[in-house]
Amino acid sequence: MRISRRSKYLIFHFKDKLLLVHLGMSGKFLIKRKKNNMIIKTSFYYDLNILPQHNHIHFILSNGCTLIYNDVRRFGFFLIFENTKFNKIVFLKKLGPEPFSNMFNIKYFEKFVKTRKKNIKNLLMDQTFVSGLGNIYVNEALFLSKIHPLTQCNSLKNKSMKNLISNIKKILKISINRGGSLIKDFKNIHGTSGSFQGLFNVYGRENKNCSRISCNGKIKKISISNRSSFYCTSCQY
Repeated sequence: MRISRRSKYLIFHFKDKLLLVHLGMSGKFLIKRKKNNMIIKTSFYYDLNILPQHNHIHFILSNGCTLIYNDVRRFGFFLIFENTKFNKIVFLKKLGPEPFSNMFNIKYFEKFVKTRKKNIKNLLMDQTFVSGLGNIYVNEALFLSKIHPLTQCNSLKNKSMKNLISNIKKILKISINRGGSLIKDFKNIHGTSGSFQGLFNVYGRENKNCSRISCNGKIKKISISNRSSFYCTSCQY
């Protein structure tokens, strides 16, 4: 058995079956040791108190340990498919390329947005366009690219698209190297906090001065499709 990932989905590959898992907003896996019933926290929400009433699925492993799916909000799901159906799974078929994929390039970008009337913030959050981008990183990439989040995607020039693609990859690489962003109780599986939040230019910085030395703008917060969006009133246009 092996485990892979596609966008925000986990894929458990068994001999003749696939288990497709989405953790939703609050789902997490825990491992319980057989010898002492001790819970090993494997989730990035490392410090959360584990409430047994939110343990919804138990997998008994061959080594005697138990893999537990815990989810407070219950937005996640588990689906089983035949191996032969992998390329036909609707959840995976509709996904766009990964941000680091060679497919996520200027040709793809131009073709995708050509006939679409959608603001650039919503486009980048659309998993059918690019897989796995989260709200924080979209905000930060748009800031680096000097693009207002409500800009119509089909109005962007070639240069702006290239710059945006480059900045998306740049932001993600920096964040990965920094261990991610500490928002509320986010930590990695070792209990270590990420530090990318210390580099935020716009996210969560409402009413603060723009971080660009040459800019006199202020950071403004608006809601786009019920998600918090932050931008500089001066240098993002």
